[in-house]
Amino acid sequence: MHQFAYSYHSHSFAYSYHIIMKKYSLKFWVIFWVVSAVFLSGWYFYWNTQNKGVTSSIENILNFLPIDDSQKIQYQSFATVGDFLLRNDDKEKTLLVLFQNNMEIRPGGGFIGAFGVVKLKNGKVVSMETYDLSNFDMLVANILTPPYPILEILKVNAWKMRDSNFSPDFAVNAKKAEEFYHMGQGQENFDGVIAVTANVLSSILKITGPISIDGYPGTYNSENAILSLEYQVEKAFEQQGIDRGERKLVMSDLANEIEKRVFSFTVLQKIELAKILLEDLNKKDIQLYFKDANLQKRIEDANWAGAVDSTWEKDYLMTVDANLGSFKSDYYVKRSIDYIVDLSKDIPTAKLKITYEHTAKQKDWMTRDYTDYLRVYVPENSWLIAQNNFDDTKFGSEFGKKYFGSIVRVPIGTSKTVEINYALPQSFRYDYELKIQKQAGLNDTPINFHLIKSDGSRKDFSGIINSDIIFK
Repeated sequence: MHQFAYSYHSHSFAYSYHIIMKKYSLKFWVIFWVVSAVFLSGWYFYWNTQNKGVTSSIENILNFLPIDDSQKIQYQSFATVGDFLLRNDDKEKTLLVLFQNNMEIRPGGGFIGAFGVVKLKNGKVVSMETYDLSNFDMLVANILTPPYPILEILKVNAWKMRDSNFSPDFAVNAKKAEEFYHMGQGQENFDGVIAVTANVLSSILKITGPISIDGYPGTYNSENAILSLEYQVEKAFEQQGIDRGERKLVMSDLANEIEKRVFSFTVLQKIELAKILLEDLNKKDIQLYFKDANLQKRIEDANWAGAVDSTWEKDYLMTVDANLGSFKSDYYVKRSIDYIVDLSKDIPTAKLKITYEHTAKQKDWMTRDYTDYLRVYVPENSWLIAQNNFDDTKFGSEFGKKYFGSIVRVPIGTSKTVEINYALPQSFRYDYELKIQKQAGLNDTPINFHLIKSDGSRKDFSGIINSDIIFK
């Protein structure tokens, strides 16, 4: 495999894929775990003492440690968020929490089946209420027309909160969700909005251990929780005689039990929880938006804002899927990406292939033939040359990017490859860099990238998309 310079987020170093595990020496891992222990122990100390000024103390420590700037930014941002939410200042903070089921992928991370309103004061949860959107959305007036594919495929004539995350940019989605909340007569004014995918539940249960809930059979653990909850709210509630309007109360009960366990964690458990939540932030399984400008800037610098990079002016790729009416089929749908850029021609060209494999064997309560609205975000001055399995193409521009959109259908037990060929700006031929941004809620997507340079030589990269990637 050829060497190619790349970076995850802002990390940049020479990379040879087959020796990645050799890249990091014993010294690296010692430094990493020492820094983690220092920072996370400091945060734990703050949790328990609720002293002011912990952020600056941690920043002073980090300034003397041999770690790169991107790691410092993330640790500092983690401390800043904790400081804002858990500070002992007699001020109540109110958060809107969106629960996104990424087994039914949407542009912002997953279908929003429920949301929570969480109030914190002096480092403690004052109240936490959850709402089933199948009930709440009935309070939202039928006055907003939904985006094209929702109207076209789902035949829904009004836009509601459950479909509010139709942008790949989380700040846009957060503001839209709050707008719908107030349209439904919600009375709270929020300090911030947090979106979490179902993957975060599995992460937390790795630390809490299995949880049983009175009135519901079985236990929820990190291995079975997502599927068990899905079955409970889609099928089992009927067998248990639970009214359909109350079927998602199990989520509130589970959240309350998790809250009790988290706030009784030992120091080691809190360190483990912080480490695993840091991983979820980097994967965009947790996305943050705060109205405090300084805090939001810290979050953006750490790449936790779920933002589409509108400032990037070189080659760019972001594929954005929206499962529309296919139930929880994303549990079965596997994706892979192949991207070829040819700089040897007068006009640089890109050839993108996205393969969808629907691995389910038959239709049931959880899956159907896959119906997806795919948008591919590319540089603004690109233009489409040819396409296959990408019919009735829609075009648009936002975030300083152009996108191509199309409805893609993949029947159960089949695979389909979408092919899109397009021209890139001529300037890329002499000054090439690529940024790939990850869609929230989609993890572990394999990608092969091939670059044919202006002199005809070729560089190849194979990897997994679990965060934003920059190739230089």
